Amino acid sequence: MAAHALDGRHALVTGAGRGIGAAIATRLAREGARVTLLGRNRAALERLSAELGDATQVVCADVGDGAAVAAAIAEAAARFGGVDILINNAGQAQSAPLQRTSDELWNSMLAVNLSGTYHGIRAALPAMLQKRYGRIVNIASTAGVRGYAYVTAYCAAKHGVIGLTRALALEVAQRGITVNAVCPGYTETDLALSAISNIQRQTGRSETEARAALTSHNPQARLVQPVEVANAVAWLVLPGAESITGQSIAVAGGEVM
Repeated sequence: MAAHALDGRHALVTGAGRGIGAAIATRLAREGARVTLLGRNRAALERLSAELGDATQVVCADVGDGAAVAAAIAEAAARFGGVDILINNAGQAQSAPLQRTSDELWNSMLAVNLSGTYHGIRAALPAMLQKRYGRIVNIASTAGVRGYAYVTAYCAAKHGVIGLTRALALEVAQRGITVNAVCPGYTETDLALSAISNIQRQTGRSETEARAALTSHNPQARLVQPVEVANAVAWLVLPGAESITGQSIAVAGGEVM
C-alpha cells in the first residue's frame, strides 16, 4: 500500500479522545487523512490533536443529540470539506440484570450506542452521496453478534448497529459507499479496566484473577489491543477494500467465528 493512501480524505472519528477511538484517529492520520476528532471531552481531544498535528481538528458533541451531531459535522466540513470516512466509535456499556434494568439505563444504552451511530450517518451521508464516495465503519462489539448475560440493553443496542450496517450497505451499494461494522471483544481500554475493578469488588478476586475471568471468552486468553481494532478499520477504508460491505468483522481472538 502506498504511503499516505488517504491523502485528501476527510475522516471523522466519534469518541476519539481515548481508547479505540484515539487509536483509530492516530492510524488514519498516519495514512494521510485529515482527521476530525469528535467527542465530549474537549481537553482530551485537544491533547490528541496536538500530538497528531495540523491535519486534525476538534469538534464537540454528545452523539446522542442528533442536532448537536449535525452541527458538529457541519462545523468540521467547513474546514476539511464533507466527511469521506465516518467512524462511529462512541459508545458506553452498563450492566444490570434485566429485572433491574431501568428505563433510564435502557434509553441511555440505545441513545449512545445505536442512535449515536444513526445520527452520525444521517449527518455525514449527504456529502458522500454527492461525491459518490464514502467509507462508514461502525464500531459495534462481539455483543452485536452474540449474547452476554446482564448486558441486555447493551447487546440490544449493538445488535441494532449490526442491523443498521447491513441495511444501509444495501441502500448505498451502487453509490460508491461501503458500510461495515468492526466488532471488538474485550479490549484494553478504560471500559475493560473498569470491568476488571468491578469483578474485584463483587467477588474479592485479585486483579490477575479478575482479568482472567474477563478474558475467559477469548481463545487467546488476552485483551484485544486498541491498535488491533484500528488496523481492522484501516483495512476497510484504505484502497483495495471496495468490495467489502455489509460485513461484521470480529476482532476478538477467535471468540466469534
